[in-house]
Amino acid sequence: MFISVIIPAYNEENYIGTAIESVLKNPPPNLLEVVVVNNASTDGTAKIASQFAKVRVVTEPQKGLTRARQRGLLEAKGDILAYIDADSKVPANWLNAINREFQKNPGLVCLSGPYYYYDIPYWQKILVRLYWNILGRMVYAVTKYMAVGGGFAARKEALAKIGGFDTSIEFFGEDTDIARRLHEVGEVKFTNKLCIYTSGRRFAKEGLIRTGLKYVINYTAVSLTKKPVPIKYRDVR
Repeated sequence: MFISVIIPAYNEENYIGTAIESVLKNPPPNLLEVVVVNNASTDGTAKIASQFAKVRVVTEPQKGLTRARQRGLLEAKGDILAYIDADSKVPANWLNAINREFQKNPGLVCLSGPYYYYDIPYWQKILVRLYWNILGRMVYAVTKYMAVGGGFAARKEALAKIGGFDTSIEFFGEDTDIARRLHEVGEVKFTNKLCIYTSGRRFAKEGLIRTGLKYVINYTAVSLTKKPVPIKYRDVR
């Protein structure tokens, strides 16, 4: 059982190197590759990524997060596909934990955990932890599915079985959509023990509460109607 790590990246020259380094710092023996999906970047993202061993840069010329995720699905050769964001930092035990969970549970099709943010004020970090430990746990206990798009792993065959990512979804709600549909073919596990660290730069630009509400609204919409609310998003770079 081999793992491919997939990193969609649009103009991420300031972050992509750190994300790759965090993956390659503690690689398990079955890490097959790191696939960086260069999603219409106009900066040095592809050049920086291509300098790392085990990294394969592929191109998705049509800009869009779900299109980049789908390109990663089509290109990756591993059995387990682990998706992270280009501004993320993978904890030392993250890939090993993924290995353990999938090996012990053949019915598991998706595994995810919360985002924790490494560059936001302390009071915001407290609110984020309360959000995941209270609201996140309550919602997952009811729906039995939840995933964060920049920190989840799924069986490639399960993703293929559900038709991959819905490329009509631009941004908000895409992770809930993939978790909901994967739940139809197997177990989707969300655990606070599988956290991933990422940048809170969107909070800095748009506000913690406002951004959080957008995610909550779209989780609810996708769960009830199978479609997200068409909320506009902007690239934060």
